Amino acid sequence: MQITKAHAETSVSALRQLVRDHPLGVLTTAIPSSQHAFIQSSHIPWILDVEDDSSETELGVLRGHLARGNPQSKAMIESLSAPDRKETEVNKLEQEVLVLFTSQVHSYLTPKFYTETKPSTGKVVPTWDYTAVQAYGKATIYHDKSEEASSFLSKQIDDISLFMERNVAGHTSEGDRPKPWRVSDAPDSYVEILKKAIIGIEIKIERLEGVVKMSQDKGEGDRLGVIQGFKDMGTQLGHDMAEQVTKRHEIKKASKANAAA
Repeated sequence: MQITKAHAETSVSALRQLVRDHPLGVLTTAIPSSQHAFIQSSHIPWILDVEDDSSETELGVLRGHLARGNPQSKAMIESLSAPDRKETEVNKLEQEVLVLFTSQVHSYLTPKFYTETKPSTGKVVPTWDYTAVQAYGKATIYHDKSEEASSFLSKQIDDISLFMERNVAGHTSEGDRPKPWRVSDAPDSYVEILKKAIIGIEIKIERLEGVVKMSQDKGEGDRLGVIQGFKDMGTQLGHDMAEQVTKRHEIKKASKANAAA
């Protein structure tokens, strides 16, 4: 992904928050295989573990799981089982993996919104405003019958279920709110059967990069035109886009004011 200076998000805490706000990430691997595609991707919900949420340097660890029957799972297991594999650490992939997270708030941007540049020069083209984060790292795969794998999967499905119930479904047990569904609500025998049908994946993030492209590289007149243009759409998406562009507009204004002071 191209990361220009104008659009780069350099705050690690902001990048981590975007991952938590939009936890469905696309896992991409490039693993040589005799039976499966070299490059594969899967949409997976993730948990992000961080020891110190106030840290601006800690990248964190991603935890997820995939269906054992997923061709991507099969390619990873095949790689880990290869007799000539060089990696000495058990169940750790040799290849780097990538997880892409994208904010749900993104939109096509018509040149008509550029109310400053379009009338004066006409030198405008359509674009797309969006926010995204890429996490790179080495993955450990929990796929065997070991106690370690079983414990990882138990914790993973408990943690991710509770996180999604609270943060996506809005079930908090507070006031009249519905209580969160928990894995323990299902029969133990049923859960154990399902655990055998999945594998776990844990990624220690080594690089975390992000882009916030919300028209902040445009002139003030065009930024205001974009904000008004999205508002005038009269849709929820337009409202949300106007909010995001406004945030970056205010940051740009504050930065220029500080530079002039």
